Amino acid sequence: MNKSEKNKDHQLKVKSSNKTKRIPDTYILIFLVVVLAAIITYLVPVGKFRTQEITYKDASGNPATKTVIVSDSYEMEKDAEGNPVKKGVPAFAEKGETGLFNYVFEGLVSGDKWGSAVGIVALILIIGGAFSIVLDTGAVEAGIMAIIAKTQKAEKILIPLIFFIFSLGGATFGMGEEAIAFAMIIVPLVIALGYDSITGVFISYVATQIGFATGPMNPFSVMIAQGIAGIPVFSGALFRWIMWLVFTSIGCVFIVLYSRRIKKNPLKSIAYSSDNYFRRNYQNQNITQQKFGIGHSLVLFTIFATIVWLIWGVTARGYFIPEIATQFFIMGIAAGIIGVIFKLNDMKINDIAISFRKGAKDLLGAALIVGMAKGILLVLGGDNPETPNVLNTILHSAGTALASLPKVFSAWFMYVFQAIFNFFVVSSSGQAALTMPLLAPLADIVGITRQIAVLAFQLGDGFTNLIFPTSAALMGTLGVARLDWLKWVKFQIKFQVILFFLATIFIFLAVAIGYS
Repeated sequence: MNKSEKNKDHQLKVKSSNKTKRIPDTYILIFLVVVLAAIITYLVPVGKFRTQEITYKDASGNPATKTVIVSDSYEMEKDAEGNPVKKGVPAFAEKGETGLFNYVFEGLVSGDKWGSAVGIVALILIIGGAFSIVLDTGAVEAGIMAIIAKTQKAEKILIPLIFFIFSLGGATFGMGEEAIAFAMIIVPLVIALGYDSITGVFISYVATQIGFATGPMNPFSVMIAQGIAGIPVFSGALFRWIMWLVFTSIGCVFIVLYSRRIKKNPLKSIAYSSDNYFRRNYQNQNITQQKFGIGHSLVLFTIFATIVWLIWGVTARGYFIPEIATQFFIMGIAAGIIGVIFKLNDMKINDIAISFRKGAKDLLGAALIVGMAKGILLVLGGDNPETPNVLNTILHSAGTALASLPKVFSAWFMYVFQAIFNFFVVSSSGQAALTMPLLAPLADIVGITRQIAVLAFQLGDGFTNLIFPTSAALMGTLGVARLDWLKWVKFQIKFQVILFFLATIFIFLAVAIGYS
């Protein structure tokens, strides 16, 4: 780096530091949202629904069951005098209850190993530790340099190719949290090629969510929502395939144009200073002088074998968070053993444990955010439809308001409502169980098809995962990329507007053609 570049780098760091001082930290922003949620509990009365078990057929034609709310069963909680009950959350709660200042602990320990928050927290820490072992072997960096040396002419197709592959993964088997692990490879790769971490997050995590929100075969959103709505599973596939292709193509063009601009002038990236972590890693390991050997090949083969195992497990065996975490843990151990045997980066047996501990520590901040974000929902009283809480009242009020609108606007507001509701209930299947029993019969009332109601759910559920800090997969991926959430929002908000208008067009088109 010459003197001119160093001066530019210094100026950028100063500007970045000044901006950072003016912008609240992500932890502060989440706390402010928690305070707002606490205030809402003093203003909005609580209510509850009855639930029932429904049976539908999954993609294989086998019967599946889901607990959903009964659409007309909302009941507002009232006191002895018949007045609506408002359960204002206390500042401090006892005996396992959630208070304003309990949100961090209660959020971190909530849920189970199959979901948010404790399951996702464990997944993030284990993936961080496992990939730290892999990265400390130097195999990924050596492989990156080998790719750069041999594929300079093919570099232009690398970004769109990865983007389409990950989008297809989101569309077909609901790829989401898995992007956290893949980002640990893709982010260093694209930075080494002269791009930035934003490009890496976009072609991995963003691509999965575009596929997740528009594809016809997502088992976690489309399949469950259609089953609850009482329409054939994976019906209306042609419309969704066209929609997937349009959204994926536009997303691909967007990131290709952006990445070329960053390639020409890396200083234009708002992530330039944070990306120095990866640049320093290359310099410290002096990978340009490393020879790509058998040991490196074996580590990379271990990663590839894990990916194949992961795809097979998710699609054929229904693997989820516990199994995925264990798969990557095994990968880390295997890579560490290979590193010791072949003395990659002079790795010793104790270095495996040291690397794992370091990787988990590096992602601890992202894991904490997952718990804090879940605390927002708990402060509102949780999302149990049978327990009186604020969220049930909001859900009922939204459904009542939608019933009075013209059908095209009803469909559009279904989409907008789902997008907002996704802030509180990030789980696709959980959100479907809460909202689809209301929106499906509501679609009949306002004169639109239930397929359109499912479409509104699908689009609203997927796209806001790209920006809401309550999305565990997003925060985990940003943690891997060393990207601050606010920096990401500054970049992502432009693309979010594009997605919003595209989704609006497809909703209006669906209503116009009577999509069913």
